[in-house]
Amino acid sequence: MSNLLVEIGNTALKAAWSEKMTLGKTFRYQGEKVIEFILSLTHREKPEVMVVSSVSPLSAQDTEALEKECTHLLVLDSAHREPLIGHGLPAYLSYDRAAAILAARYLFRGRGCTIVDFGTTLSVDFTDKEGLYMGGNVTLGFRTRFKALSRYSRSLPLVEIPENPASLGLSEVSSIESGVVSGIIFEMEGYLNLYPENIVVFTGGDANYFAKRMKSSIFAICNLVLMGLALMADEYVRKKEN
Repeated sequence: MSNLLVEIGNTALKAAWSEKMTLGKTFRYQGEKVIEFILSLTHREKPEVMVVSSVSPLSAQDTEALEKECTHLLVLDSAHREPLIGHGLPAYLSYDRAAAILAARYLFRGRGCTIVDFGTTLSVDFTDKEGLYMGGNVTLGFRTRFKALSRYSRSLPLVEIPENPASLGLSEVSSIESGVVSGIIFEMEGYLNLYPENIVVFTGGDANYFAKRMKSSIFAICNLVLMGLALMADEYVRKKEN
């Protein structure tokens, strides 16, 4: 029986079926009927373990509805911090960051990792070669920066993601494009210089956009969070069997 992995983020839901660490087709949903969408995935097949990582706590009603769709339900939200502590991670971490860290540990055993998640927020986390968590930072994400400039200034327009931004702007729009893109690249170069021996992993929706613009060697793994959830599901099954 397969496992179902669900990541409910700030702006979208991502889900995938998995067999141990092998991910199947990935689903994406943006809308308000999140639970209904998850139930549509389990209509034909019930998972052994359903892992639901959510930035917002699940209600008791939603949890009850999901429990009926699987053999085991593992909820990862702010009300369920035990798994974080069990993996040697601080309780304040969001589960998307935690899952990315676990996946990087698994993929790059024996190497320190710098893990950057390009989502609504941009997070940067560090582990050492033993896999111990060293800390990390959170700032505004790529698209969030464009929105913030437009919202909190009186005259700047909302600019779309540029395909080929200039190094220096020569118009209002190109100045915003270059400022946001170059700003993130300069940030990344600074973070990567902190631990130059680390493996660098970019994940999230804009991982490929920035990976190809960096001078350093980058592993771009867009489903890193889902891979981490797959690890947690597999571990959950093994604990139940023992």
